[in-house]
Amino acid sequence: MKMSKLFVQTLREFPSDAEVISHKMLARAGYIRKLTSGVYNYLPLMWRVLRKVETIVRDEMDKAGAQELLMPFVQPKELWVESGRWEAYGKELMRLKDRHNREMCLGPTHEEIITAIARDGLKSYKQMPVNLYQIQSKFRDEVRPRFGLLRGREFIMKDAYSFGTSQEELEKEYQNMWQAYTNIFNRCGLDTKAVQSDSGAIGGSVSHEFMVITDTDAGENDVFYCECDYAANSNHAVSNLPEALVDGKDYFKTTEIIDTPNTHSIEELSEFLNIPSTIILKSLVYIVDKNPVIALIRADKTVEETKLLNAVGGMEIRIATSPEIEEIMQNHGFNAVPGFIGPKGFKDITIIADNTVKDMKNFVVGINQTDKHLVGANLSDLELDEIKYEDIRLVEAGEFCPQCGKPLKVTRGIEVGNIFQLGTKYSKPMNAVYLDTDGKAKPYIMGCYGIGISRTAAAAVEAHHDEWGIKWPLSIAPYHVIIVPVSTKDETQMSVATDIYEKLLSAGVEAVLDDRDERPGVKFKDADLIGFPFRITVGKTIQEGNVEFVTRENGEKIAIKPEEAIDKVITAVKNIK
Repeated sequence: MKMSKLFVQTLREFPSDAEVISHKMLARAGYIRKLTSGVYNYLPLMWRVLRKVETIVRDEMDKAGAQELLMPFVQPKELWVESGRWEAYGKELMRLKDRHNREMCLGPTHEEIITAIARDGLKSYKQMPVNLYQIQSKFRDEVRPRFGLLRGREFIMKDAYSFGTSQEELEKEYQNMWQAYTNIFNRCGLDTKAVQSDSGAIGGSVSHEFMVITDTDAGENDVFYCECDYAANSNHAVSNLPEALVDGKDYFKTTEIIDTPNTHSIEELSEFLNIPSTIILKSLVYIVDKNPVIALIRADKTVEETKLLNAVGGMEIRIATSPEIEEIMQNHGFNAVPGFIGPKGFKDITIIADNTVKDMKNFVVGINQTDKHLVGANLSDLELDEIKYEDIRLVEAGEFCPQCGKPLKVTRGIEVGNIFQLGTKYSKPMNAVYLDTDGKAKPYIMGCYGIGISRTAAAAVEAHHDEWGIKWPLSIAPYHVIIVPVSTKDETQMSVATDIYEKLLSAGVEAVLDDRDERPGVKFKDADLIGFPFRITVGKTIQEGNVEFVTRENGEKIAIKPEEAIDKVITAVKNIK
């Protein structure tokens, strides 16, 4: 490809709406252009990258025994009603009607469709196990799309689904996909860590996310990990706590209501009473699927909202606003301002207590009276008809690993893939069954395995870049090498550059010749910004028989013969195939 013909327009500045480095770099380097919120055009350079990621994914999935198919992007309501997700999925599901007024949706995922396909085609145990996958666009109407390709509304995804007759078969395929994913991300130049995660809207009992570990702002979740094999997303991580004072017997000899003026926060209350926050019971009000929920937790700890959502069994969660809290209290006969709420007296509201609450004694808690708290309290004093204990606590770095007891570490991660053990979550409600060896109908045991194709490409930029631009891993770079003649008016430079270019093309190398009549600095800046893995510069040193060979990843520059430069690129490219 000649640079003068390459469809790419680089920008002088980063887009004003770009927050993370991958969004900034991909937009400025001419890979993507925003169409509307969370939706992007993949321009020729980006499409080449995405196709290479897809090729690696297909290769490893096929090696793992999976079979590719393609399912419709538009899906009928009826199948989603069968699975029970039409109402439960939430506002992220883009619903629409066709000209016949039939309700449909844009596919955010394909569990319902693939289950229906299996229901029609897998009739006997003899046909299983089987794994079917596709690579296709998805659409989720995110409330706040951000981070460019890392959290868009439309994106490209590989999703695979396995069907088997037993949990043993499922676990075997789960490990098979685990290894395939490890191979895929290694080939894409990404260092990933498989972490325990929440199954979210997909469902299932066991799931892991493959996270690219990064120290950039693009990291979506905290990943807690240990020197042993333990690693978990923040919404799934558990830990053992250091010993802490949870019995306030030395501070409060009796149980009584006392004045605590202007103590609206835990910090103010702790300072006013001169007590550690570990003997304060914190009450937080959330709205889960439009219903109020009170979460109880030791005041020095934080509620992890996904854990709370799962404990309640809802789909959407948010913290209640001050006006909502006031209204809830008024409806129960209380006249207090937020900051003094407590669980006592709420008879028809779901109350979830974190496991840290079990050991608390003689603690301090709000009683729904402004400027007053109950001290020396115990759970029996709260007169709760029913209380449900769950792990709803956000883990913190330094707490102890649940497997080996060493302090946990934390880092940021970008999810690029996930695997789920679905079991019969979809096969049972959709009556997707096969005939077993005894002739009885049984539901499939299913697994689900996803990779974000566009997310993987964006994550590669987050992991491989510098202040000048992208450093693509050779395996997924849009082109392998760019040949830059310093002066297109110099016949010798152009002749050597063209000869190198043509020999590389003949050897199957994806090369670009920068034939533009531009200043050398402009050419070099564009080469670094776009992220060509190798640059061969033909300048004045060609009079001495040398060209400059630059490796983008490490910045190494060496003067070598043109033939040597050609051999180095060909050898590198052969090693990735």
